[in-house]
Amino acid sequence: MSLVGPRPHTDVPHVLDNPALASLTGPHARFAERHGRVLRYPVDVSPWLALPDEPDARDWADLAALAGPGVEVPLNGYCGEVPEGWEITFHADGVQLVDDGLAAAPDAEAVRLGPADVPEMLDLVARTQPGPFLPRTIELGTYLGIRREGALVAMAGERLRPPGWTEISAVCTDPAARGQGLAGRLIRAVAHGVRERGDTPFLHTSAKNTNAIRLYESLGFRLRRRTAFLGARAPERRTDGRPAVPVG
Repeated sequence: MSLVGPRPHTDVPHVLDNPALASLTGPHARFAERHGRVLRYPVDVSPWLALPDEPDARDWADLAALAGPGVEVPLNGYCGEVPEGWEITFHADGVQLVDDGLAAAPDAEAVRLGPADVPEMLDLVARTQPGPFLPRTIELGTYLGIRREGALVAMAGERLRPPGWTEISAVCTDPAARGQGLAGRLIRAVAHGVRERGDTPFLHTSAKNTNAIRLYESLGFRLRRRTAFLGARAPERRTDGRPAVPVG
């Protein structure tokens, strides 16, 4: 087996330890596609999928069946072992930060974005690379943007929804509009809506994205834990037609 990261040492599991599972069995249950105990979002909504906290051989077989032979899947946040036959294709260190005194507030210039704005949102994401944003990601929650001369120059919104929490995601600003504090303003505005319904904001980012981490900490977030962003390729189907991953 291949060890991809240390398992967190906690006495009591926290809902944010497996946020995709908590989301897909909670507020986002309507999006859940299930195979056994493995859940995922529709592929045009979000790449996040959820394994049980302690996946066994059957769970890995179900994941392989859900993904398809040889298909790469994200295992974001997973810190256990990957069975033989699975190939790690991507591994990057990440961090999870939580609200610790964020000065949330609405923003007069921020506008709510809707389905008609998705093509422009996808274009902004393609140019700024904040992380996955897909054609139906906007269905996960509220997305706010700032326009200048009619063009969308910055946005932020909501993604995972573990009970009591909401992840702020897709924070990005057009390079020509950076240095004006737009990202911070949108984070505070999205967080205001999150707080209004009684949830607490949290977010993820790359451990190497020190500029983003400094921004988030300056706004009032604190590091909760280190995590990992992983990609793994499911085994190819065996030539005898039996499952690539044995069911235990």
